[in-house]
Amino acid sequence: MSFEQQLEVGQLGESVIAKFLIRRGWQVLPAYQIEIHSGKGPRLFGTYGQLISPDLLAFTHNKVRWVEAKTKSAFTWHRISQTWQTGIDKRHWLDYRRVNIETPFETWILFLHKDGTAKDTPLGMTSPTGLFGNKISVLESNVHHESDDWGHSGMVYWTRETLRLICPIEKLDL
Repeated sequence: MSFEQQLEVGQLGESVIAKFLIRRGWQVLPAYQIEIHSGKGPRLFGTYGQLISPDLLAFTHNKVRWVEAKTKSAFTWHRISQTWQTGIDKRHWLDYRRVNIETPFETWILFLHKDGTAKDTPLGMTSPTGLFGNKISVLESNVHHESDDWGHSGMVYWTRETLRLICPIEKLDL
């Protein structure tokens, strides 16, 4: 899939997640500045340098959170551990952890898993679907494994059990 196609899928997922948050009483400030030709997404700048920014800054009258929105067709089946898993690019993960430390706002990663089938889904099985996620502090202590075999800088993975079901797929505006 081309960068432009991935961007479109990601932005559609971000829109679904933003609408969900808004229905729940959150206000949402998207961080959509993207340099298409370089493939760079939104950045956060500070004395620490620059970090990849989560996609959304969401807030209510008494809470503010960074929200990174990931859109995928399904969890992958990890044959070794016999668990459903999902993950993100390791470089992004490291930056989101820094954002969580450097800003006063809690950072969450939300995964929208849409259709329940991936190329590695075992015959007769269907991956869980819906909006899943957790805050960085929980994800940090529950990384299942890391792999340098996938993604630009490697990947970091979590099992389905580490992620909270935030909303079933049928209650989202897809």
